[in-house]
Amino acid sequence: MMDLTGKLLIAMPGMGDPRFERSVIFLCSHGEDGAMGLIVNKPADLNVSTLLEQLEIPSSSAAAARAPVRLGGPVEMARGFVLHSPDYAGKLQSLKVSDGFVMTATLDILEDIARDNGPARAALMLGYSGWGPGQLEAEIGDNGWLTADADPDIVFGSRDDGKWEAALKLLGIDALLLSASAGHA
Repeated sequence: MMDLTGKLLIAMPGMGDPRFERSVIFLCSHGEDGAMGLIVNKPADLNVSTLLEQLEIPSSSAAAARAPVRLGGPVEMARGFVLHSPDYAGKLQSLKVSDGFVMTATLDILEDIARDNGPARAALMLGYSGWGPGQLEAEIGDNGWLTADADPDIVFGSRDDGKWEAALKLLGIDALLLSASAGHA
């Protein structure tokens, strides 16, 4: 069984699901029970300072005020996740995904970000993307997704509109040359 934990999923053109069109997803876990990932290039309609206000967390951080919040996926969209660099460990629970990436889903990280005590690099997401056992493998087999090694500059970068093309370039693929129709030899 392939383990894609810590890898990027890159949506192929014509994948058929508009929720994932041109998505780049960081896979936080992948195994026999299925997969869980966070879309890293779909902005939500709020920023971190608005989110902190809604959660009644006082903020003194100028950086947090400008940081975007992204839609991590269509599942549990009221639940927050922070994907971040390994220089920060939450007081409660953080999951080390790979050498360069950790995920924390507890409020303490937001409190630390609000006080400028958070990780050097972070991406905040609402909701997540999930697959049942064998579902992601089937979608990859049907040419719905490409996979690539995760690049922190793509995952944590602030310009969402160029991440899909940048992820394809990791594989040496020019987005303009991709066809929306899949073929099987």
